[in-house]
Amino acid sequence: MKAEADRSSELFDEWPEKYEQWFATPVGRLVKEYELRLLLELLQPGRDDTILDVGCGTGIFTSEVLAFGSRIVGMDISRPMLAAATDRFAGERFVSLAGDMSHLPFPDAAFDKVYSMTAVEFVTDASRVVEELGRVTKTGGTIVLTTLNDLSPWASKRREKAKKGHDLFQSMIFRAPADLRNLLPEDATLKTAIHFMKNEDPVQARIIEEQGTAEGLDTGAFLAARWTKK
Repeated sequence: MKAEADRSSELFDEWPEKYEQWFATPVGRLVKEYELRLLLELLQPGRDDTILDVGCGTGIFTSEVLAFGSRIVGMDISRPMLAAATDRFAGERFVSLAGDMSHLPFPDAAFDKVYSMTAVEFVTDASRVVEELGRVTKTGGTIVLTTLNDLSPWASKRREKAKKGHDLFQSMIFRAPADLRNLLPEDATLKTAIHFMKNEDPVQARIIEEQGTAEGLDTGAFLAARWTKK
């Protein structure tokens, strides 16, 4: 497990700038918009909530959660990614800590809400991650876990790039909604977003996305689950 964590850390240490640059592209901004919309719908952050952001990266999604008046602990396995987030939120209600999502460095029931954005696909034992997310959440608290959907055409494209030597995609484990549901409580809510493809015209992409959301399709590239700590 430690070896896996070390590989994940090394993998992302060179990615802070690339990560930011991708989300600044037209398709990256659109992806962020819809992923963030679904995250906020499921998490429902509130004023003075103490929230753990597991795998916060450079803080791409953290700022919008902070805007609700929440207090956030941002954790990431990559120190360069974490340093970027720490600089970004200097003076705000944000503290950072390096750590492994399979072994969260926090006591039981430490947070009102916990979320993780597309990080579990780099962990082989997802059941361990689900256990840890639940452990550090207070009874009645909300947990949101997101990952990359195996049913999406995006996953197929990423597998093709992995075969050609793409380091990041070679390290990913894609999971379908059924795979994720098997790890979660029966009453967990699952939804997907990003029903358009990377090269789609932005105007058409919005139409496709709204249609996919309205129809409740389970093939969106972004797979999100929400459950309550019992």
